[in-house]
Amino acid sequence: MSNIYGEWLKAQREGAGLTQQELANRAIMTRSHISHIEAGRRIPSREDARRLDRALNTGDVLSTFLPGGDEIAIADYFEPVRQLQQQATMIREFSFSLVPGLLQTERYARAILGSAFPPVSGEERDRRVVARVGRSELLQDPVTPILWVLLDEAALRRPAGGAEVIAEQIEHIATLTEAGRIRTHVMPLGSDVYPLMHSSLTLMSFEDQPPCAYTEGHIFGKLHDSPSVVERLQNAYDLTLGDALPQEDSLALMRAIAKDHETS
Repeated sequence: MSNIYGEWLKAQREGAGLTQQELANRAIMTRSHISHIEAGRRIPSREDARRLDRALNTGDVLSTFLPGGDEIAIADYFEPVRQLQQQATMIREFSFSLVPGLLQTERYARAILGSAFPPVSGEERDRRVVARVGRSELLQDPVTPILWVLLDEAALRRPAGGAEVIAEQIEHIATLTEAGRIRTHVMPLGSDVYPLMHSSLTLMSFEDQPPCAYTEGHIFGKLHDSPSVVERLQNAYDLTLGDALPQEDSLALMRAIAKDHETS
């Protein structure tokens, strides 16, 4: 991923004779956030870009040429979000129709990626499966990141890949939940409409940089850095979580659904 923006920011900062901390003080930001922007790991919000312009006397260059504005459109790759997940101390996932990628088993991922349109070659599907399943390596650390998962029951009822595949997938989630590695809540089918039904959502929190969010629909995804947008999405997640089943009830429901699939 090109980092022309971050490299230009660094050149302007160094040209002004400022350290990252000095620029952070002037722009009312953290030094680590400046560091992540310069390295291409984060995109500043539009307000942050305006403060950087004022701090560096660069007119409106940084805010005008902000890549994608406050929201970066991501159509064919997940790399920026994958990098952020590796830095996150806490991840909160919501999915309405599918199991989130971080939790997908190989057979489930193969079934999901095999439904792509236009179709892809077997070699390309294999490559995508390896990349997706590889993301679960994040969970090999027993503590970090903290992972909360909020699933609509519809994602568990849909027999993606067949009854055996979805039953195995549900068992994988239940095992991680019972082991205490993740926290899982299910929104039952009998629930009324709720704020998160329109797209999947990933919320990411960090030790030394502002939180961000990622939403994804049918074709496009958006990475949200704007504080006001992230806060709105966090509130929608909290509201939905409040109406979901408690974890023990969610586990019981997952086991029952897996059994239904196994006997179907």
